Amino acid sequence: MESKKKRNILERLNAGEVIVGDGGYVMQLERRGYVKAGHWTPEAAVEHPEAVRQLHREFLRAGANVLQTFTFYCSEDKLEISGNVTNITGGQINEAACNLAREVANEGDALVAGCVSKTPCYQKSRSEPEVKAIFKKQMDDFLKKNIDFFIVEFVNHVEEGVWAVEVLKTSGKPVGATLCISPHGDMQGVPPGECAVRLVKAGADIVGINCHLDPLTCVHTVKLMKEGLEKAGLKAHLMIQPLGFHTPECNFGGYIDLPEFPFALETRAMTRWDIHKYARAAYDAGIRYIGGCCGFEPYHIRAVAEELAAERGFLPPASEKHGPWGAALEMHTKPWVRARARREYWENLLPASGRPKCPSMATPVDDYEKKL
Repeated sequence: MESKKKRNILERLNAGEVIVGDGGYVMQLERRGYVKAGHWTPEAAVEHPEAVRQLHREFLRAGANVLQTFTFYCSEDKLEISGNVTNITGGQINEAACNLAREVANEGDALVAGCVSKTPCYQKSRSEPEVKAIFKKQMDDFLKKNIDFFIVEFVNHVEEGVWAVEVLKTSGKPVGATLCISPHGDMQGVPPGECAVRLVKAGADIVGINCHLDPLTCVHTVKLMKEGLEKAGLKAHLMIQPLGFHTPECNFGGYIDLPEFPFALETRAMTRWDIHKYARAAYDAGIRYIGGCCGFEPYHIRAVAEELAAERGFLPPASEKHGPWGAALEMHTKPWVRARARREYWENLLPASGRPKCPSMATPVDDYEKKL
């Protein structure tokens, strides 16, 4: 299936479709042995394309309508600082990542989003020309591969997000812009509603939140963005791609300030049933692009697609191996397990951690700006 025959992201959203995004790549690939924690750069697109391809394919099978290029932190300045690669350029990674995403997207009806993220240059210099030049270089790489649209992600300062949008809009492609912020606002204290207004005025077609905080917290933040747009008389589609971990502490810095980050987050992982609740809450809030970020595995994306199957009109291929709300347990040999084959059981379950000496919450390091 050729990409040019597919309806673009705005045509789908304008028609009222629910778009299911993909999940997290860097954390999944780190756990699988293909990404080095610390700087989290995406050279695996070149070094281990089979690993990236497989994860794309799992997200597609789970119901994703969009596959993002594995280009997180792929600016040349970030690659240089990381020291992870000395013989692979950002351009080579961008090209390989686009090829992998397109190959798998064409196995279904998915679109390819070219992704850019925050730059070390912004933190170092706050130079608009320098930062925009970095985004321009990445944009040019993506345009050579004819990606379907752009996503700005993992940006903590709306100013940098605006600069990214202004550059990417020159491509003529649709642009989605997601900020990595809490309900309190960005790292300079700009409230979510004002952040959304600035992004839309810069040209963003889709705005929302990604990463750092748990799904329901991110839903709340997107609601604040929506309110800001409505007060300003502006319109844009809304998107959300939150963290796949519980972060009730809801601090400015998000999960990176938790003592468990990044190697002991497993006990905070969302269950598939948590994701059902999230997907419904996001839909009820008027969000129509619903996906995930770090911690979101393919089965989480399947849960989004299953929860919204009635609205979308179909189930994903991965649901062939998954009974709704545990229905397949009806065939279990043990009666107490068969009794769990019902929605009420899983919706009301309070999962135990199995760690009696562990606290239910942690004290985050909330000194974020001093660490920048």
